[in-house]
Amino acid sequence: MSSAGKGDAGAGAEQLPLIRAARGRAAPRARPRTWRGAPLAERLPVARVLVDKGQLHLDRYFDYAVPAAMDDRARPGVRVRVRFGAGERGGRREGGRLINGFLVERVAESDFPGVLAPIAQVLSTEQVLGPGLLRLCRSVADRYAGSLADVVQLAVPPRVARVEEEPAAAPLPPPAAPGPGGWHRYPEGPAFLHALAAGGTPRAVWSALPGPGWPEELARALATALAAGRGALAVLPDGRAAARVDAALTALTGPGRHVLLTAESGPEIRYRRWLAVSRGAVRAVIGTRAAMFAPVRELGLAAVWDDGDSSHRDDHAPQPHARDVLLLRAAQERAAFLCGGHACTAEAAQLVEAGWARPLAAARETVRAVAPRVRTVTETDESRDEAARAARLPTLAWQAIRDGLALGPVLVQVPRRGYVPRLACEDCRSPARCARCGGPLAAPGPGGTPECGWCGEAAPQWHCPVCGGLRLRARVVGARRTAEELGRAFPSVTVRTSGRDQILAGVPDRPLLVVSTPGAEPLVTGGPGYAAAVLLDGWALLGRPDLRAGEEALRRWLNAAALVRPAPDGGRVVVLAEPAERAVQALVRWDPAGYVVRELADRAALGLPPAHRMASVAGPEEAVRALLGTVALPRDAVVLGPVALPPAPGGTARRPGGPAPGEVWHRALIRVPLGGGAPLAAALKSAQATRLAHGDPATARVRIDPADIG
Repeated sequence: MSSAGKGDAGAGAEQLPLIRAARGRAAPRARPRTWRGAPLAERLPVARVLVDKGQLHLDRYFDYAVPAAMDDRARPGVRVRVRFGAGERGGRREGGRLINGFLVERVAESDFPGVLAPIAQVLSTEQVLGPGLLRLCRSVADRYAGSLADVVQLAVPPRVARVEEEPAAAPLPPPAAPGPGGWHRYPEGPAFLHALAAGGTPRAVWSALPGPGWPEELARALATALAAGRGALAVLPDGRAAARVDAALTALTGPGRHVLLTAESGPEIRYRRWLAVSRGAVRAVIGTRAAMFAPVRELGLAAVWDDGDSSHRDDHAPQPHARDVLLLRAAQERAAFLCGGHACTAEAAQLVEAGWARPLAAARETVRAVAPRVRTVTETDESRDEAARAARLPTLAWQAIRDGLALGPVLVQVPRRGYVPRLACEDCRSPARCARCGGPLAAPGPGGTPECGWCGEAAPQWHCPVCGGLRLRARVVGARRTAEELGRAFPSVTVRTSGRDQILAGVPDRPLLVVSTPGAEPLVTGGPGYAAAVLLDGWALLGRPDLRAGEEALRRWLNAAALVRPAPDGGRVVVLAEPAERAVQALVRWDPAGYVVRELADRAALGLPPAHRMASVAGPEEAVRALLGTVALPRDAVVLGPVALPPAPGGTARRPGGPAPGEVWHRALIRVPLGGGAPLAAALKSAQATRLAHGDPATARVRIDPADIG
């Protein structure tokens, strides 16, 4: 190495015993004042640098000398380049490759016994990694058993040099305090805004009413924090939702007081806006997942919308969740916290149960006045006909579509995209599989040759290995096939589709059919909302082998039903799922909080998240067992497994940190009671760092609070 690591890097002395034993401790000694004839800085000549290396066994700071020529530019928080991995020959430091890093602090002495290599280059004088952001990144790394360098990479966007040369804008004065607006519909709403305006730190879990009013209500909360002279931050699941809140906040406070941070902006625009926040010219940020780290000064409100959406969890290590990052920020920066959505997650309900946050919901009579009427097939005579109940579009759904089209647009939600994503044998109903990799066969379009959904191999000569049949039938129908069927049933009505390939921003307020996958439902522009909605194939959502299947199904249904006009205005929703299911009943009553309270109680009885903290250790079987054999787990930890996981689909790209296509991994789950998450993360991080420092070839992937525990 070119230099020594500075101590614990926030990980705790007990977490890196091997590294400390190898390096040892040495008393500070007099430093040379020159490096190969070049003078070094007289004051604070040692720089502690966080290098851009995400390995856990390198999760610490490294000491470098500061040349005198860089003294005025080498300030804490700037980007630098250093030589890493150098050796010492004849008393001189040589070799190593140049890598990027961040200068964390300047000190007078180093405990490294050798000769410190100098900083090679100060890339920029912009102090992008301030003390507050560094502290937040360290907290996130510790919580998720990850490396600080990985979290900083998520928090600080890539540099665009020409943007840094632009002059900083002067901040605008705080706006006028807005009125309560739509918050008067919630009994505790005005009190929440009053506490924000007074500089307090109220914390609430907000059950938003259906309808188009939530962006304006969220914007009013952000504007209230701005009017009090503090910063505000809101994280939303996608760019469409962020754009709605952006427009609402601009209407309340005018332009120039906030920025929109989304991936769609492009690297240059995003970095320009991020710098405006970092420099203090802007005090409010609205954005998607990456905005959770935005360096808002004097943060007064941290808000997250629809925290159950999977897009709030980052795909890159250590996979932090926006809700948890904002919770850390609210605690560290003494800011208010608001977790809102039409649905409610078990994690949000736990905040209320623990007394950390208070519920913010409307009265039942208000909910009934603004929510659409939700019906199931049990409410009609056809509930006695099993064939009618089993039909994909029973009479009740057809009537809802027909009557709704007389008033305006009708939404049809389909859980699966594509045409026919799953096929089966016509004779014996066995799932049709690819002969090459075993993946599911799908029909790409009408009359098309079946092909594998994993490897893409066509199967023109398919035959059933169970009964020898040659004919295929649809096992699961996708959005495109549904749109085709509805187009034939209603030939005079326009049918539009919205999904991952093309998401509609909005549809006009006139009779038409909109077939959408969950999360891609467009808004009705210029009208009160959809006249009706039909939620198809509820069994596909409720039957997923996932702990959160019911919670996720209810969240998707509520988000779609919230776009339908109120029941007094004729709004109707038909859900096609087993009526006795708890999630279906919660939708009928529009009671997401009641559902999730019972769900949380069930999970607590079974020892499942979020009532307990959990970690997963996944990878090749020998790597998983080796890590479990070396980790010093807390006394109250329970290890479940390891067990074999289904092989990764063949013919697909390898996901970051995941198995290669066709590779079989094993996974163990480690459960601890609440309060034991920090010791569990520290133990797993220490064991992983030790194995990496030993150079063990097989390593396992550690995830804290995994989203997919089955």
